Amino acid sequence: MLQLSESLSRGLGTESSIQTILSEIDALAPGNHAAKASVDIALHDLWGKMEGRPLWQLFGIEPDKMPPTSFTLGMDEPAILQQKMLEAADFQIIKIKLGAEDDRQIIRTIREISSKPIYADANQGWKNREEALDLVHWLAEQNVQIIEQPFPKDDLDAAAWLSARSPLPIIADESFQRLTDLDQVADCFHGVNIKLMKCTGISEGFRALEAARAKDLKVMVGCMTETSCGISAAALLAPLCDYADIDGCWLIRNNPFEMPVLVNGKIILSQKPGLGLEKIP
Repeated sequence: MLQLSESLSRGLGTESSIQTILSEIDALAPGNHAAKASVDIALHDLWGKMEGRPLWQLFGIEPDKMPPTSFTLGMDEPAILQQKMLEAADFQIIKIKLGAEDDRQIIRTIREISSKPIYADANQGWKNREEALDLVHWLAEQNVQIIEQPFPKDDLDAAAWLSARSPLPIIADESFQRLTDLDQVADCFHGVNIKLMKCTGISEGFRALEAARAKDLKVMVGCMTETSCGISAAALLAPLCDYADIDGCWLIRNNPFEMPVLVNGKIILSQKPGLGLEKIP
């Protein structure tokens, strides 16, 4: 890390130089996407700190274009869902996991509690095309705004069939892991969900976003169960995206960093150098 710091200080502290380093790391072994993402995020944070500027400035991001992030609810009993809705009070949008035996009942339960817009994630759980299309039309009437990954990730024919008929945007999640998957899914979905822990970090995340836009696809930035470090990195892409689901640090109890600032359901990008992370004392 000291050698890298010295290299950056000699003028190599640019996004292109970081991409070169990351390409070499990516070639070391297949997979290990989250580990590679951790290196990517650390390099970018170092770059911002050495420049004395927040990363969003270095990337030319406009913070006022930040979309609201959704807050995820799992499939639970009505009483549990009601409690979780209280935890989601500061968020404008709810994300619901579907793919259960009675998805309509899950939505009805939420609608008894809240009228907030919903992002629905079927988690590869739908199997019948006609039933899925009928459900999507019903979900549109319930103020559901998008559908993530309706069918198993390899069933691209079913995804394309539904996308051609759906009144709601159909977004690829498990079907889209890295930039190299884009050509395969572009004609089967209306958009893609970019997750840094799957695509190896910020550098590829931005490239995937640009490539998706070039294909006229909608873009969502998502997350795994992550600390404020991963969420703050993902938030860099969010102002360039149509949808954001970057709530991971609000869903865990062992976050070692201060939480991102949330105002009206939107993450506020830090003014501090790099990612602006602060460790909890």
